[in-house]
Amino acid sequence: MKIFHTADWHLGKLVQGVYMTEDQHYILQQFMQAIDEEKPDVIIIAGDLYDRSMPPIEAVNLLNDIVAEVVLEKKIPVLAVAGNHDSAGRVNFGSSLMSDSGLHIKGQFTKDHAPIVLHDANGEVHFHLVPYAEPASVRTILDDDSIRSHQDAMEKIIDHIVQSMDTTKRNVFVGHAFVTKYGEEEANTSDSERPLSIGGSDCINATLFKPFNYTALGHLHKAHFVLNDTIRYAGSPLKYSLSEHLHEKGFLIVELDAQGDLAVTKRKLVPRRDLRVVEGLMDDLLKLSPSDDYVFVRLTDTTSVASPMERIRTVFPHAMHVERKALRQEVQHEIQAVKTEKVEDIDLLRSFFKDIIGEQPDQDTELLFTEMLQELLDEERETVK
Repeated sequence: MKIFHTADWHLGKLVQGVYMTEDQHYILQQFMQAIDEEKPDVIIIAGDLYDRSMPPIEAVNLLNDIVAEVVLEKKIPVLAVAGNHDSAGRVNFGSSLMSDSGLHIKGQFTKDHAPIVLHDANGEVHFHLVPYAEPASVRTILDDDSIRSHQDAMEKIIDHIVQSMDTTKRNVFVGHAFVTKYGEEEANTSDSERPLSIGGSDCINATLFKPFNYTALGHLHKAHFVLNDTIRYAGSPLKYSLSEHLHEKGFLIVELDAQGDLAVTKRKLVPRRDLRVVEGLMDDLLKLSPSDDYVFVRLTDTTSVASPMERIRTVFPHAMHVERKALRQEVQHEIQAVKTEKVEDIDLLRSFFKDIIGEQPDQDTELLFTEMLQELLDEERETVK
């Protein structure tokens, strides 16, 4: 079975005040051309279809047009899950009706799990769709009070799936999460992706996904595998922040044979405008050939430069940001100093208890404090959306 694995479209994304919808339309037309050339059996979109819970109408129309063409005209099933940027309820609406047409979309995690079963010449392939879900939601749905972290939630979800999973068939997991090699805390691959929770508790151990022939993940914007070739992030199709300027964007073509073994290749997508960094003296940059790329400019001038953006845009009309490199380095040093002196939230709580009450808070108090912080983070995430 030939699978197209893509993720993190973030339709409706705003980068430095620029709506990326036209660029997204451009890149998705290349994706559609690849569909015509490769003729996949199924397409996976592993979360963050939209950039926020209430996307602009242009983003909604773009997703509708793409999915309708793939499912209704090309007759290729699409399997999708909601990510942390999506509204689970909105994405989930009408999913049971659309499945008859070949669009299988899972917006909300439910206790009643049934895989999507597709067929190829070698038999059945079972796809297990698991949308992004907060640990508190999973704890309530599974009625399991031991679930406190993303690791706990995913462990229970997979245990729940495995109980009824047909191991004689080929099984593919589709999810949206922060998965690392052994659950250790790692830096995100993009500044444009928001944290899922407080501290490192959003990290999930990749070893949990061993029961599956392939794990198609979304959330991290850089394409890479975790632990082994069977657990992969497709990455986003476009660069959405300066931190992604060195990423090679595209999607994955996964070929699953009769035994469930894989052959994975990456197909690159070429943007309408690249997002890149340009560095140099102002006078030298003004002598460069004009470019329509989205550029972040780092000036190496040691003295102040008058009207830098206006002058840069005579050469780079779509420049997104201009800064002096020397000032940037000073700011970075200040940020690093703050990080070095930063006290964790839980340490502040313990210090407060010690000063006021004269003893450390008990485990229940610390747990309640952490849950309250998580609720505040969730509320902030919804406000940003």
